[in-house]
Amino acid sequence: MSGTAEYLAEGARVGIRHYTHEDGAEFTARVRESKELHQPWLFPPTSTAAYGSYAGRLIEDPTKAGFLVCEKDGGQIAGFININNIVEGAFQCGALGYGAFAHAAGRGLMSQGLDLVVRHAFGRLGLHRLEINVQPGNAASIALARRCGFRLEGFSPEFLYIDGAWRDHERWAITADMLRG
Repeated sequence: MSGTAEYLAEGARVGIRHYTHEDGAEFTARVRESKELHQPWLFPPTSTAAYGSYAGRLIEDPTKAGFLVCEKDGGQIAGFININNIVEGAFQCGALGYGAFAHAAGRGLMSQGLDLVVRHAFGRLGLHRLEINVQPGNAASIALARRCGFRLEGFSPEFLYIDGAWRDHERWAITADMLRG
């Protein structure tokens, strides 16, 4: 990454920017280094070919918005946050998915990145509500949602098909009004 001019938003230690196809080598190397951290919760692409398809959907599909969380000191990718299933009209909502990379985990970078994405979503994207669906055993993901002001709204049995089975999920959400309040 060449300079902060490409960041959509910046905090003290991270900036967020959109995915590019050129990020494939670094992204997939970070995914492979982070396998123990991600699984069994998350299965991001591990090859550059799979990354190309994955990033292409996030770049081209108007119902998705993908963000890389990058360390301002050096520009390394610390993690990713995607807004999926963006619905406009009366709903103005999207569903978040995210993952930290092992070298950045536990350093507060994703908290700052998620805060930047939430503010971007409620500002520039004009959304009113963001939701996070988390498997109950994923303590790190739940802690991130809680730190960033999301509230627990419910429990959905057999909600998403992940790693060969329908998995239960807790539903967390934040609204633009909660952020302002």
